[in-house]
Amino acid sequence: QVQLVESGGGLVQAGGSLRLSCAASGRTFSSYGMGWFRQAPGKEREFVAAITWSSGRTQYGDSVKGRFTISGDKDKNTVYLQMNSLKSEDTAVYYCATDRYYSGTDSQRYDYWGQGTQVTVSS
Repeated sequence: QVQLVESGGGLVQAGGSLRLSCAASGRTFSSYGMGWFRQAPGKEREFVAAITWSSGRTQYGDSVKGRFTISGDKDKNTVYLQMNSLKSEDTAVYYCATDRYYSGTDSQRYDYWGQGTQVTVSS
């Protein structure tokens, strides 16, 4: 029933920037927070970033810390991921996730996921 729609993915050169967006449908849905994960072919799903609405807490995976910034609007159930200084190893399908009661690093605790958007970084 809850639909997450990502946008902003695409092809970018190494060192460049992209901004991803993800919005949950329906004004009746209220989330605790939102997060971003990514998965490259043949690799495990990796935590990227998360934001908790009530506290404003943000969390980042070690591989993206200092380069990526998560932000959002709880009233719109919308999250953004600003990606700077992109590297070829950032190439992956990026997924947004949300939950009514959880926000953090544990992918197992999110109930709702988007379809993913491809980010390709050329070297």
